[in-house]
Formats: sequence, structure tokens, C-alpha cells
Amino acid sequence: MTARLEAVRAKVAERELGALLVSNLVNLRWLTGFTGSNGAAVVGAETARFVTDFRYLTQAAAQLDPVWEREIETDLLKRVTDGLPDGPLKLGFDDAHVTVAQHARLERLIGERDIELVAAGAIVEQLRAVKDPDEIERIRAAAELADEAFEEVVGAGIVGRAERDVALDLEVAMRRRGAEGASFPPIVAAGAHGALPHAVPRAVPIPAGTLVVIDWGAQLDGYASDCTRTVATAGDLDPRDREIYDTVLAAQEAALAAVRAGPTGQEVDAVARAIIDDAGHAEHFGHGLGHGVGMEVHEGPRLSKQGKDALVAGNIVTVEPGIYVPGAGGVRIEDLVAVTADGHEVLNGLPKALRTVH
Repeated sequence: MTARLEAVRAKVAERELGALLVSNLVNLRWLTGFTGSNGAAVVGAETARFVTDFRYLTQAAAQLDPVWEREIETDLLKRVTDGLPDGPLKLGFDDAHVTVAQHARLERLIGERDIELVAAGAIVEQLRAVKDPDEIERIRAAAELADEAFEEVVGAGIVGRAERDVALDLEVAMRRRGAEGASFPPIVAAGAHGALPHAVPRAVPIPAGTLVVIDWGAQLDGYASDCTRTVATAGDLDPRDREIYDTVLAAQEAALAAVRAGPTGQEVDAVARAIIDDAGHAEHFGHGLGHGVGMEVHEGPRLSKQGKDALVAGNIVTVEPGIYVPGAGGVRIEDLVAVTADGHEVLNGLPKALRTVH
């Protein structure tokens, strides 16, 4: 945590700020280790202040490194501003998380003091995008746990079961293995319902002879996993479904091979998109190829047409192309991938050949 504090201090100096207000709880946990539901931190060259309320007096003492000056106050913003010098000072804030109302209150609390509020979004998020070895191991453990839960639930059979019951069983199976919960509500979508990329599981039985998109992940020890597999249920599968599956698999494997330090997210996205476009499904792949995963299941960097940032060692991203044909069905195949100095490492372990389940 001390190394993270110094990394934030370096970014604060780079932006020519006097201090940075960190109020988003995920960023706060990454920076300090605090897991409570109310807190804020102020970081400067000589400043490391943490504020929370009385409920977390003991928890904050146990979780925070002694380098942090801990303060207890019900009104966090008031305590933050009361502890600032009179200035001149540029106080950075994360404009992606501070609401308009909070910003207005900060201005009122600062009053006539020579303190300038400066939008300084994504300082912590940019640092979070590059994982250290401990973070990678935590995400790997979440992915392995999720793999085991999938094998338990899907291996027991899904034909005739309601989509939402299968989704619920996935979440329960992950929790039984020690997960804090699912990293997002699991998706189970059979047949034509699979054409919805973020389908909500229904109280509808899964039929035989169709494709089923299953997207799930575990939240474990503060970190998320994310994986998708599309399986076939036993019975006569439409040849069109098999063709779509093979196209998505080819696109996924080609894009996966392109993941390494150096290319931009846009360039890796283009590898998969070209294969799907050439197969005549350009209009059926409308989302980006992937996204970063860490403490949150969706974070930077992005693998998409808008992904301008180059991949670097320590990024963890999903590679998840899909084809979604309205009224017919869909296929998505997703791996969770760590970018390494000389390539990449897939963190989940489930095979991708089309699997038939009962």
C-alpha cells in the first residue's frame, strides 16, 4: 500500500496539483486497503490523510498502514476541507465520481480560501490498470474458482432447467467456494435469447438442440473474474449455429494471439472484427472486443474501436468477440488474459471447443 501511495503522489506532482481527493470507494480500497462503505483520502507530497466515520474507527486502524493519518468525522467533505492549508493550493478531484452536488458543496466549504478545485479524473484508475503480481494471483484465483463452479453446475445438466435457476446455481456454487459473490449478475441465455449480449435470465426452460450463452464471474478477495462460454445442448443443432460458433472461435483465438504489450486496444479489436466482418456478420458484432478487469469487472484498458491506449505488461483484459443474430441466437467466447512482457497468459482454464451438455 505504501508503494501505491507513492505512485499516486508521483501522479499528483506530474499534474502539478497540491493534493488529490480520493472519494470513490474502489479507488480508496486500492490505495489504502480500507473495505468500509464510507471514507475519503487526501494525498499530497507530504500529506496522507484518511477520513471515515465512527463506525469504522477500529476497522480503519486495523486495515490502514501507519503512514496514513486517520481522522474520524461524520461529515467527510467538511473534514477534508478543514484539514487543507489556506493556499494557494490546487486540489484535484475525480470528476468521474464527484457529483455536481458534492462539487458545489466543496466550493462552499472552501469559501474564500485560495484553493482551486481541478478536475483530475482517472489518476487512480490509470494506476489500477497495471496489476502487480499479487493482484494477478488474486484474479487468477477468482477465475479458477469460477471455472470450478461452472463445471459443477453445467456438468450436472441444464436441459429443461430455467435459465434463471442455472444462473442462481452458478452464484451459489461460487459462494460455496469462498467467493464474496458474483462479480456481476450471471447471464444464461438459450436459443434466440442469446442474441441479447446482456440478456437477463428468464423463468424459461432451456431446450435441447440449441446454443446457450453463459457469462459469469467471481468476486474473490476484492478482485473480479469474467468468462463466457457458449455450449450446445444435446439434440439436433442448426448448422447455422455451428457455423457462427466456429467463426467466433476463430476470431477469439486470432485476437488472443495478438494480445501483448505494445498494440493498442483498437488494433487488437480490429483483428477479431476483420474475421467476423469477412464472415458477413459485421452488423452482428456491435460491442468492443474486451475490457480491463481488476477490483471492478469493467475497468481500463478498453479493447474496442475507441481503445487508444497501448497494452502494457500487467494489464488484465477480456477477449470476448461475439455474433448476435436477432431472432436466431448468439455466440460469445471470452477468456481473461494477463498481458506479460513477452506475450500473454490466459487466467481461466475451460476449453473452448464447442461442448455438448445435457
